[in-house]
Amino acid sequence: MTTQVESCWNVIGIEGDRTCAELATHAHCRNCPVYSAAGRYLLERPTPEKYRHEWTQLLAESPTEKNSHLPTYALRTKETLTVVIFRLHQEWLALPAQVFKETTPPSVIHTLPHRQNQVLRGLINIRGELLLCVSLSHLLNIESGDTPRQGLSPVSHSRMAVIEKAGNAWVFPVDEIYGVHRFHRRELRDAFKRLTQTTQTYTKGLFSWQPLNFPTSHTVSYLDDELLFTSLARKAQ
Repeated sequence: MTTQVESCWNVIGIEGDRTCAELATHAHCRNCPVYSAAGRYLLERPTPEKYRHEWTQLLAESPTEKNSHLPTYALRTKETLTVVIFRLHQEWLALPAQVFKETTPPSVIHTLPHRQNQVLRGLINIRGELLLCVSLSHLLNIESGDTPRQGLSPVSHSRMAVIEKAGNAWVFPVDEIYGVHRFHRRELRDAFKRLTQTTQTYTKGLFSWQPLNFPTSHTVSYLDDELLFTSLARKAQ
């Protein structure tokens, strides 16, 4: 018999309208026994029929073989992109999840004598390590706009995002961060002309994304992380 997983966190919890009375006690759904019980059930539930056989077929096939006979959830790893979605002013952007190291609350930025510019903001202390802080909105030429962008929740918290690639780490402020999202590579489409020329330069493509319990979808710019890190290194010289 299949047990239905109660997902109250998506309705009255932290991902819903936040009317759950238990939030006053637990602060976040992840601290609630109901959430923990759902997690245990998902980890301990029996595997679906033919699950192992389908995944054995998937992993045994060569990259050039077609897999149209497999279920839709069995997407090839090379064809699935995993990104972290965040917002800068009016724009929703995404970078590969593997370059994201962590997010932290806003901290004091210490300016660098004779080295500060619109992109390079200064130094910031992240867990005892001094890292260069940059303004991604200035690099991408993203303007703030006259009207504030509607956030995913009534309360949007600014964060500092830490990204790292090949030993090079950077910190930049974001107006809102959603988290990890996966989509198929074929969902990427060409950048619209409405984007600034600078943003188009750094954008590999666009994809549509609709957050859970949100009535409308967003267009997200998938950024070129290689070009981004190269440009940041040049701006910091």
